[in-house]
Amino acid sequence: MPDIADRLKNVSVSASVAMTQKARDLAAQGVDVVGLSTGEPDFPTPDHAIDAAYAAAKAGDTRYPPTDGTPALRAAIQRKFLRDNELKYDISQILTAGGAKQIIFNAMMATINPGDEVVIPTPSWISYADIVKFAGGTPVPVACHEENGFKPLAADLDAAITPNTKWLLINYPSNPTGSVATREEMQAIADVMLRHPQVWILTDDIYEHLIYDGVTFWTLAQVEPRLYDRVLTVNGVSKAYSMTGWRLGFCGGPLPLIKAMSNVNTQNSGGVTTLTQAAAVAVLDGPQDLLKERAEIYRQRRDYVLGRLNSIPGVHCHTPQGAFYLFVNIAAFVGKTTAGGRAISNDADFVMALIEEQHVVTVPGAAYGMSPYFRLSYATSMERLQTGCDRITAFCTGCH
Repeated sequence: MPDIADRLKNVSVSASVAMTQKARDLAAQGVDVVGLSTGEPDFPTPDHAIDAAYAAAKAGDTRYPPTDGTPALRAAIQRKFLRDNELKYDISQILTAGGAKQIIFNAMMATINPGDEVVIPTPSWISYADIVKFAGGTPVPVACHEENGFKPLAADLDAAITPNTKWLLINYPSNPTGSVATREEMQAIADVMLRHPQVWILTDDIYEHLIYDGVTFWTLAQVEPRLYDRVLTVNGVSKAYSMTGWRLGFCGGPLPLIKAMSNVNTQNSGGVTTLTQAAAVAVLDGPQDLLKERAEIYRQRRDYVLGRLNSIPGVHCHTPQGAFYLFVNIAAFVGKTTAGGRAISNDADFVMALIEEQHVVTVPGAAYGMSPYFRLSYATSMERLQTGCDRITAFCTGCH
């Protein structure tokens, strides 16, 4: 049998995907599993998106699409960036792909050479580091500790940048912590980057509309216009509009970078399905009231789960102001034994024992680059969250 490519040797299967599959496997066996591992909204796709896709199909819009996106969709994205982020992009500066993940993948593949480094504030989304490795680069994690709200200190970012640094990747609201950067914190990041003109900056804004407690969302090119020509602003319709399965990500950025990414896109996929593009136009240009309505439901869920978890002796959870995750500190359980006799030496042990003994599926913090924590998604019904919290409480109180 031929060998598998070397580029995959250091690229792992996504832990969140693996844990979500674990939940599906248990459910298929008839187990009453509470899956809290997936970063997927449980709300339906808006009706007007489905109607637009159906109308496009009936009208015969089923041919090969333009690789960069239809003129109608790129214009809708242009309006979205101006309306929500005060960013002016020419149509030629806008690109679409099969999800925000593919946008990020295309950006790394278009720019990274062997030896290039990518600075990633950590804990961070699982795929950032692996995408960098796949492209031949070296991820450089910068630890963002709980006492600082899981956000990077400017001095730590500055110290991580070397002559080999090609990119800084930032993500607010954050997966896995739900942290949101204030305008002042974003400006502090910008001030560092102004001192390093050789570095591109990618800002992953996919959770932009999932914010709570009166917090305001800011993106980097909006806060510091002097970085406009070096920032790739990434977003999509998956999280805000509950369109994960439609696969539509988009970005705005400097034209040379967009052209290079488009070239990658022509080789690895081509354009996003025409029906998805029609649906995306409908949600980007349509009523936006549902965003705040759904964010309020997420906030209620956050408050419930946060209160339940923080009431468990030994459990501590930072209060997130965005996204739909809790990043839960379980340091007090390392070295303990579960009621079922399993030893807990790290967060992976905790998570696996929680699955085996209480059938609650979460993701270990190690997958995001920081231990001992686990990530819990509250993007599910209140009934399932109540059951999940009951079981986590029983599991934790049974440890000794």
